[in-house]
Amino acid sequence: MQDTPHPLTPQDCLVALMIAVSASDEVVRTSELVTIQRIVNHLPVFAGFDNDRITLISRIVFDLLEEEDGLDALFGLIRDDLPEKLFETAYALACDVVAADGTIDAPELRMLEEIRHELAIDRLHAAAIERGARARHMTV
Repeated sequence: MQDTPHPLTPQDCLVALMIAVSASDEVVRTSELVTIQRIVNHLPVFAGFDNDRITLISRIVFDLLEEEDGLDALFGLIRDDLPEKLFETAYALACDVVAADGTIDAPELRMLEEIRHELAIDRLHAAAIERGARARHMTV
């Protein structure tokens, strides 16, 4: 029996979630894009990741979000292709993208809630991750 190939790499899944949370309020801000690029360029989980894939992953996410059940499909792909050990990492990266512009809108909060639910991030761990993101993105 042959394993089914995964359409997305774990890194693709992380990028897809960051893009989805950025698009959740229907405005993809420059600060969010810069944060995504900075994360991909500097975090060890993205070692060896081809930055050119960001464009492809963005297209996949935007195409899915245009479909009626696209968000469910996106979460299905992520649950299938992202190792469970990276679920908290995925949530932390999503929180960093949301915090990047200094404001958190209701659609972004709903998306974070959905991500918490889909990835089974318990509330205590989520609160700690959220607090860390807020602390990293404070301004003077």
